[in-house]
Amino acid sequence: MSELCLLRMGDLRWELGRFGKVVLRGKGSNGRGKKERLVPLINGSRELLDWWVHGPRWEFDDRVNDPMAPLFPSERRRADGSSGFATTDTLRDGLAEAVAAHLPAQTGRLSPHLLRHFAASDLYRNGMDMVAIQEILGHAWLNTTMIYVHVDKTHIEDAWAGAGQRAANRFGSRR
Repeated sequence: MSELCLLRMGDLRWELGRFGKVVLRGKGSNGRGKKERLVPLINGSRELLDWWVHGPRWEFDDRVNDPMAPLFPSERRRADGSSGFATTDTLRDGLAEAVAAHLPAQTGRLSPHLLRHFAASDLYRNGMDMVAIQEILGHAWLNTTMIYVHVDKTHIEDAWAGAGQRAANRFGSRR
């Protein structure tokens, strides 16, 4: 959540790569200090951020062309009319409200950290390799990423069947 709260308008790099990218500043672990990384705007995040920037964000801060302005501004305006950064508590409260409204069975159970695990698992399930997921999550060690990725109980059988099919396609026509 802190990575989202620190985002500035200038961190959106619409022009980079196929999807655009965002500059994230992670907290770093074990006292290593903040580290910066470019993350692609995949899985609809580009469209969602475009909607946010050109839509509801204006209600909180009108500095969309200022690269230093917060991407997620506080709803409280300063004396000069600008807004500071939304806090992690604000984003957590917003998530809790959205869960209560749209996923009532998950109220009190769905957290940003759980969503991070889900996103990593979903990316893996849909074919993204572990090193790419590691880079997206900002982990220094692949072992940490492996903790975030949860596979289906049929993972081994599915992998075996896929490998068997690829082998049959490759070698089946040779006689």
